[in-house]
Amino acid sequence: MKVGFIGLGAMGRPMAKRIKAAGFDLAVCDVVAEAVQEMAALGAEARADASDVAKDSDIVCMSLPNSAILKDVVLGEKGVLKTLKSGALVIDLSSVEPQVSRQLAEAVRTRGAAMIDAPVSGGVSGAESGALTIMVGGAAEDLARAEVVLKHLGKKISHVGGNGSGQAIKLVNNLLLGANMAAAAEALTLGRKLGLSPETMLEIISQSSGQSYALTAKAEKFIFKGNFAPGFAVDLQYKDLELAVSTAKSLAVPLPMGNMAQQLFEVARAEGRGREDISSVIKFYEEMAKTEVRSES
Repeated sequence: MKVGFIGLGAMGRPMAKRIKAAGFDLAVCDVVAEAVQEMAALGAEARADASDVAKDSDIVCMSLPNSAILKDVVLGEKGVLKTLKSGALVIDLSSVEPQVSRQLAEAVRTRGAAMIDAPVSGGVSGAESGALTIMVGGAAEDLARAEVVLKHLGKKISHVGGNGSGQAIKLVNNLLLGANMAAAAEALTLGRKLGLSPETMLEIISQSSGQSYALTAKAEKFIFKGNFAPGFAVDLQYKDLELAVSTAKSLAVPLPMGNMAQQLFEVARAEGRGREDISSVIKFYEEMAKTEVRSES
């Protein structure tokens, strides 16, 4: 089986490496030559563009930064649809608007091929270890075909509905993550200003009703150590919140908390922290409160 992989960024590269390590005949492309060269050194075939990857691939995987790039990679002059084989399967591992996934899935169908949206959760560490959560939208029979690849990328693969449904649940999940991260940063800063130790706050809150993934994943390993190397970058969280906010606007659904969280991440980006971990949003609160939430040990 020939597998193609388009997009070798922070998430795409470790996923492509796992596919290659599983023994698949793999062709890759990316706009960053260094990423392609690294994969070529591992035995993957370096291809010039998306159409070159798709021309002989039975399964084409994509992991791309945003909707505009994804649409160009699929529909553009050197896109997947120019050469996609009839009967091929396209797996989109990106995070984009649900309506974009549905549009592209329909375009792929015109070529006699199929597409599923399969956004992932679990960050770079999950991609490296094959422990991602994968949320799949598309036909059940297409997911069954995709599992030969997806099983090497994730421990939990969930079929959540038709095309676009995977993107929809990822959008909702990451809206919650962004809002929870903002709330955790705010609460920890207040507690520190009140004289509470970071360790005490984590111990009590993690066993109480204020518990959240953002708190347990980001407090001890990131905030308390002053270590804001991602992790999951502010730029990516901002993008995910923008997806939620823009989609909600199109549906006339108010997102007051989502909008407020997005503005906090906008501040972090404006201050040059776009590549830092999402936990770095606490710096905004720390600066305002003139305190730091750091381990005392």
